[in-house]
Amino acid sequence: MRALAELVRAPAALTVLGDTVAGAAAAGVPVRGRRLLLPLASVSLYWAGMALNDWSDRRLDAVERPERPIPSGRVSAGAALATGGALTAAGLGLARLGGGRRAGRIAAPLAAAVWAYDLVLKGTPAGPAGMAACRALDVLLGAAGGRVRGALPAAAALGTHTLGVTALSGGEVRGGSRAAATAALAGTAVSAGVAVAGPTRSRPHRLAALALGAGYAGTVGAAQLAAAERPAAGRVRAATAAGIHGMVPLQASLVARHGALPAAAVLAGALPLARRLARRVSPT
Repeated sequence: MRALAELVRAPAALTVLGDTVAGAAAAGVPVRGRRLLLPLASVSLYWAGMALNDWSDRRLDAVERPERPIPSGRVSAGAALATGGALTAAGLGLARLGGGRRAGRIAAPLAAAVWAYDLVLKGTPAGPAGMAACRALDVLLGAAGGRVRGALPAAAALGTHTLGVTALSGGEVRGGSRAAATAALAGTAVSAGVAVAGPTRSRPHRLAALALGAGYAGTVGAAQLAAAERPAAGRVRAATAAGIHGMVPLQASLVARHGALPAAAVLAGALPLARRLARRVSPT
């Protein structure tokens, strides 16, 4: 079980639950009843992507990260591929059950984007854009059944953030570049601006969005700035981890601005747990 948890980066799923919540809040549809299955669909597809990532990287990991589940022999390549397939099917089923046909129409291209990234795009110049598309579609999955256009800025914010984090993460093993770290830092600034800008229901919602947005920009931006100053592998890994965990306050800021303070509080409360669990299973 520990090997499977490492394969799918299980604790990192806490950083994906808020995608559909942010999309739903922006689209004006509550996450309740059957729609509670939509965040679980996101988790299933995220885990599927992680399993497929390791299956695709199994030969490279044998050289660079021999402790990973597949090269260490704790999980076979076939089992990893089967895990990715089973989790993809589960994600598609949960999306259809939770959001009906409309959610299914978004979940299908989302699943296709996950597979395309891991099997074709990863390691190419189009890789970061492919990963950003996955995250943006995940936000729109939560908007299914509501005003999808209203969720486009939220999808853009999380997609932009993901673009920068993915581009920077390429230097986790051998070190990165100042240009990639600087671009990621710029993306963080843009995402924070999108999260807090625009109309909101009341002053408390605005203040909560600003506080959460500032927390996101401060923690993620500081790690990316350190990587830009000296893009050694250790600093790039730290910035990548900060970027993954930074999804949570970014999502919470978007949710708060769109009027769902209790949901924003729940999301924000998941961040300390995600960081604690990351000490046991790395999110990168």
